[in-house]
Amino acid sequence: MIDPQLLRDAPDLIKTSQRARGESESVVDAAVAADTARRTAIAAFEALRAEQNAFGKTVAKAPKDEKKALVAQAQELAARVKAAQAESTEADAAFDRAIRSIGNPIIDGVPAGGEENFVTLREVGTRREFDFEPLDHADLGERLGAIDIKRGTKVSGSRFYFLRGIGARLELAMMNMALDLALKNDFTPLITPTLVRPEIMAGTGFLGSHADEVYHLPADDLYLTGTSEVALAGYHADEILDVEAGPVRYAGWSTCYRREAGAAGRDNRGILRVHQFNKLEMFTYVHPDQAEAEHLALVAFQEEMMQALGLHYRVIDVAAGDLGSSAARKYDIEAWVPTQGTYRELSSTSNCTTFQARRLDIRYRTESGKTAPVATLNGTLATTRWLVAILETHQQADGSVIVPEALRPYLGGLDVIEPVA
Repeated sequence: MIDPQLLRDAPDLIKTSQRARGESESVVDAAVAADTARRTAIAAFEALRAEQNAFGKTVAKAPKDEKKALVAQAQELAARVKAAQAESTEADAAFDRAIRSIGNPIIDGVPAGGEENFVTLREVGTRREFDFEPLDHADLGERLGAIDIKRGTKVSGSRFYFLRGIGARLELAMMNMALDLALKNDFTPLITPTLVRPEIMAGTGFLGSHADEVYHLPADDLYLTGTSEVALAGYHADEILDVEAGPVRYAGWSTCYRREAGAAGRDNRGILRVHQFNKLEMFTYVHPDQAEAEHLALVAFQEEMMQALGLHYRVIDVAAGDLGSSAARKYDIEAWVPTQGTYRELSSTSNCTTFQARRLDIRYRTESGKTAPVATLNGTLATTRWLVAILETHQQADGSVIVPEALRPYLGGLDVIEPVA
């Protein structure tokens, strides 16, 4: 949720953000009007309540023969107060609905436009060149006995799979390597719940335009999370944190679930876009003044992983229309996938400023002793789809795959994955 004071003081700034996102500017005017109506209704209710309190004292002091008439007036006044309270409550709810329809104001410098309007900040590493016809990760995974898509489909339907043998070991190795990097940088590891309450899912902004991607269990009124960011954001809901000494960092390990996994006919092959995957997610709570610096730190951790895995990648500044409602800026790291001849997103990291914290009531104490919302950030440090780039990038002509040196200690020193007989 955006800052109501910012809405009152700088509605044009918010309209500029909406325009860059390709979203409606009229919702800003509607929110401003709802805010005015809310404050008017609150003032009217409080004035009537004050009148009621004062009149109550008059009734208490009145002579007995006058009380009957005064009590009737008091009852009439009480009815007016009740009606005013109802109007105030409804006006407050209308304002909440209006302000929640506005995306997080983007940070200066975020490119305007949609998915294709990103800005490339840098490319790192060298694209792998082959003197043989490379296999895609699905064929490689089958030959290595690492990925079993056929049986995944048999058991669960399309976009499901089994990681088996070296495939399962490779994912665990990658996740543990990422966990060691997180521990080195003061992240507290958490294995998070993958079912959350509606208020937590809504608080992180995932029940807006992306609600159709979320699995819902109506009988329990719980949501399956598409990222541990959701549970990690809810971890400190309704709490006051100490962020003066630096960021409060968590690394959440969880299985993730997403209903919509790409358009029909796109990315159907392999494990690039699937309904279930594992992920280690960085999540930090920071002082708002430190949010942009923390954002760059999270990107640096992600790049450290990419370079250690020997992947060629680029870092992009995601355009405003592709941010989602919660992020004020997002950097994606996209690795080169040889058989597709293009970059594919492996990791992203978002600065959500105070947007999520306002919804979830997560605060810090200011120097004046008052409280204010913290900033929240999130970023992926390892996830299943990274196997796509690892397998394809490091394959050899005989169908084997060279294990990146950084992963070898997590695989008992294994340096080459050989095809199975």
